[in-house]
Amino acid sequence: MMMKKMGAWMLLALLTLVGDWCGRCYGCLEEERIGLLEIKPLFDPNSIYMRDWVEYSSNCCEWYGIECDNTTRRVIHLSLWDATDFLLGDWVLNASLFLPFKELQSLDLSFNGLVGCSENEGFEVLPSKLEVLDLTRNRFNNDKGILSCFNGISALKSLDLSDNQLTGSGLKVLSSRLKKLENLHLSANQCNDSIFSSITGFSSLKSLDLSYNEVTGSGLKVLSSRLQKLENLHLSGNQCNDSIFSSITGFSSLKSLDLSDNQVTGSGLKVLSSRLKRLENLDLSGNQCNDSIFSSLSGFSSLKYLNLSKNQLTGSSTGINSFQVLVSGLRNLEELHLYSNKLNNNILSSLSGFSTLKSLDLSDNMFTGSTGLNGLRNLETLYLDSTDFKESILIESLGALPSLKTLDASYSNFTHFGKGLCNSSSLEEVFLDDSSLPASFLRNIGPLSTLKVLSLAGVDFNSTLPAQGWCELKNLEELYLSGNNLKGVLPPCLGNLSFLQILDLSHNQLEGNIAFSYLSHLKQLRSLSIKNNYFQVPISFGSFMNLSNLKLIACDNNELIAAPSFQPSAPKFQLLFFSASNCTPKPLKAGFTNFLHSQYDLMFVDLSHNKFVGEPFPSWLFENNRKLNRLYLRDTSITGPLQLPQHPTPYLQTVDISGNTIHGQIARNICSIFPRLKNFLMANNSLTGCIPRCFGNMSSLEFLDLSNNHMSCELLEHNLPTVGSLWSLQLSNNNFSGRLPPSVFNMTYLLYLLLDGNKFVGEVPGTFSLESSLLWLDISNNLLSGMLPRGIGNSSKNQLDGIDLSRNHFEDEKTSVEPDWGSRDYWSEEEMFSSMGGRGFSPSDTMLWPEISVKIAVELTAKKNFYTYEGGILRYMSALDLSCNRFTGEIPTEWGNLSGIYSLNLSQNNLTGLIPSSFSNLKHIESLDLSHNNLNGRIPAQLVELTFLAVFNVSYNNLSGRTPEMKNQFGTFDESSYKGNPLLCGPPLQNSCDKTESPSARVPNDCNGDGGFIDMYSFYASFGVCYIIAVLTIAAVLCINPHWRRRWFYFIEECIDTCFCFLAINFRKLSRFRR
Repeated sequence: MMMKKMGAWMLLALLTLVGDWCGRCYGCLEEERIGLLEIKPLFDPNSIYMRDWVEYSSNCCEWYGIECDNTTRRVIHLSLWDATDFLLGDWVLNASLFLPFKELQSLDLSFNGLVGCSENEGFEVLPSKLEVLDLTRNRFNNDKGILSCFNGISALKSLDLSDNQLTGSGLKVLSSRLKKLENLHLSANQCNDSIFSSITGFSSLKSLDLSYNEVTGSGLKVLSSRLQKLENLHLSGNQCNDSIFSSITGFSSLKSLDLSDNQVTGSGLKVLSSRLKRLENLDLSGNQCNDSIFSSLSGFSSLKYLNLSKNQLTGSSTGINSFQVLVSGLRNLEELHLYSNKLNNNILSSLSGFSTLKSLDLSDNMFTGSTGLNGLRNLETLYLDSTDFKESILIESLGALPSLKTLDASYSNFTHFGKGLCNSSSLEEVFLDDSSLPASFLRNIGPLSTLKVLSLAGVDFNSTLPAQGWCELKNLEELYLSGNNLKGVLPPCLGNLSFLQILDLSHNQLEGNIAFSYLSHLKQLRSLSIKNNYFQVPISFGSFMNLSNLKLIACDNNELIAAPSFQPSAPKFQLLFFSASNCTPKPLKAGFTNFLHSQYDLMFVDLSHNKFVGEPFPSWLFENNRKLNRLYLRDTSITGPLQLPQHPTPYLQTVDISGNTIHGQIARNICSIFPRLKNFLMANNSLTGCIPRCFGNMSSLEFLDLSNNHMSCELLEHNLPTVGSLWSLQLSNNNFSGRLPPSVFNMTYLLYLLLDGNKFVGEVPGTFSLESSLLWLDISNNLLSGMLPRGIGNSSKNQLDGIDLSRNHFEDEKTSVEPDWGSRDYWSEEEMFSSMGGRGFSPSDTMLWPEISVKIAVELTAKKNFYTYEGGILRYMSALDLSCNRFTGEIPTEWGNLSGIYSLNLSQNNLTGLIPSSFSNLKHIESLDLSHNNLNGRIPAQLVELTFLAVFNVSYNNLSGRTPEMKNQFGTFDESSYKGNPLLCGPPLQNSCDKTESPSARVPNDCNGDGGFIDMYSFYASFGVCYIIAVLTIAAVLCINPHWRRRWFYFIEECIDTCFCFLAINFRKLSRFRR
């Protein structure tokens, strides 16, 4: 009988396994797979999160963002996080898209710009099993929008509306529709105390998050009587003070309370402790609590988590007594955070009473290390960051803590480290990054045999690696030694670390040939970073061929050398990440590293700034590595045409092959070969032809740089990617011709537009910048003409930091300009790719973000010279250069509103009229050049208020009157600033002004008066008199001198004969032509 039962159970288990295996082989339901493929184009088909959603993949349960039930194989979780382009504007949802998913339980639509739902197509149409809905970071900003999505969704238990623009007034209606809701997240909205009355209807609520709103807590008491099941209340980042405690007393079921970043002192907290007997988590960080709070907290006997960080705790003698009371009351505390206070050594001895404590954070206080930490037998994690250890007693006492596994004392100063810590038998992780350690530390750490992670980045040992101590850590799995000024060669004992998986030796001064090092003995190695050293790295990487677990190699800024003639077989590893930029100070004839030909999983490759002589474009990299995401081959001496692979590389987003000698045209099918291309950089090559037409419909493209090539064609609208989110377009110094397409000035997200050095003709659209997001525009050195665009700076949205229209053929009348010249720091561009492994790394979870380090060189004429600005400085400067054109008319008085401008150059034009007195508002201007124009009238006396002015030039105009008073900056300008104006007088000129003229003569009004124009009647009279005198003079000379008279008449006779012959000959030809 027993055997039959066992047989039945085994058969049932076998059938279950077979069924599960069959289900996995069969994949998801076809109906749902088709539904997902239909959803994809309605969102962002180029989204990196949907790259697995393809027709040829039958099992949609393995797609990113999809989770299926193991039994039914139906989709139960669907994540469309950031699936639309958030910058493209508002989105109205039609929830019927999700009807195929009958068993859907969780839906994530966060970061999508959602403002509401179509009529009768809200979430009520979804299956009744939907329990979790995430709408974080959308654009719900009114009751109508949010209510349009919830007309009946009875099973919903969790709703996240964080980071929208809600006030909460529509939640009262919503509460009547969501009777089973247990979790409601409303953080980072615009709610105030009126919201409490709106959410009283959510009687089933267990968790409420109102963090970072405008709540004070008034009215919360009414809510406590209605939400009897509430267990978690989050009110951080509001305007609550101590009066809130009396309002919370009614939440008898509360287990977690977060009042961090408010204005709480702790007064009245004792009353709360007698009512909230179930409270387990309390966060009061970032408030104004002092030592008196300790006694008020002792009544929370169930507390397991307490955070008092960033307060005003000192640990004074009176505070110690109350702290001991706290210790006696919190017998169940497991996690205590006290960082960023002013606690001293006195409190350490009292901490021993927390016998149940597992995690303790004492970072950034005033400990000196003279008092030990004892008695915490269950402590597993200890944080002592930013501590000045003048003595070693504290750090040595940690060796006696029997359960301690993790110690983090980064950014600390250790005068004496001692050896007591090495007595620990449980320590597994030590983080001492950017600390000051004694040079003997690496020699003394050997006894920590249980250590698995050792991070010592930025310690600056300034020595060689010792051959003992750290090499004895046989269980070490992760070692970080970057930025330590280490010198010499790698010691042989490195090979003893047989379990090492991650090794970071970057940013040191280590040297030697790594082929002869013991790195090849590290069989478990997954990630190796040796960049920025003086290593010699054989280009074959032959010594690593047997490291089958290796996924990352970063050896930038070392020296690649030729490999020995004998080459080992194909490597056993398959890399995901390979970076070896700037490694060939001399030309390397060996070409690309051979082992790359046998790599098929690469996602990131950087071989920039190397000299691979005569190498053609490596199309085989794309053929072999279908998941390649980023390729950098800048300045690698590549020659020949741009030979694309035969098959698409669907995940490729960034290609940088600038600074080579690639010639020929860009292939027309590039968009189908690289369908998700975001960043394409081919500047400084020898490309010809035109931009492929398919770029016009490539919505994924964000950064395009084809500058400094030989491309030539008439640039039409369909050649430019105007449909997507392009933010940088650089086509400088080519031979593009024709009229500029108007759409190029109206791209929604374009920040940098550089079209200088081409042959564009025609006019620039007058309204191109009215709604522009441009930060920098350069269309200089073209053949453009017409009027200066009137739209420059006309809109409050305009954020232009620089504009260069110089060296064209513009003509202009009065133009109104009022841009916002305030400096804007838009981003900090840094490469984002985590090292393989370590600290929670999982290759499957890592997304490759194609970040481009923007370095745009801009040349401006200022302070009598040409200056080139490159990179981040452009974010902090503002300049306007319109020199060397044919502008006419007056200078607009509105230009005096450009208060943030530092340089204004209007020289070499045909401007007339007065210098606007409003220029005195240009408080930050350093260079003002108005030379070589036809300006007239007086120089405004108010300009002496420009105290930053270093260059002032109004030479070669028609200015008159007295020069500005020689004070402030104007006391430094010499005669060259005013020369070429004969009617100007006063210092520093030699011309003295009329004694009757008042020194404080008033500057004429810019709008009224004659403005000092030349008297045209006097001009015509004087010109006529001069002409008559010249004619009479010539006649008198001919009468007096017979020789000149004969020559004059001979010349006249020759002219008459020549004209007669010309007419006679051509008249006969014309007569024959007519017949």
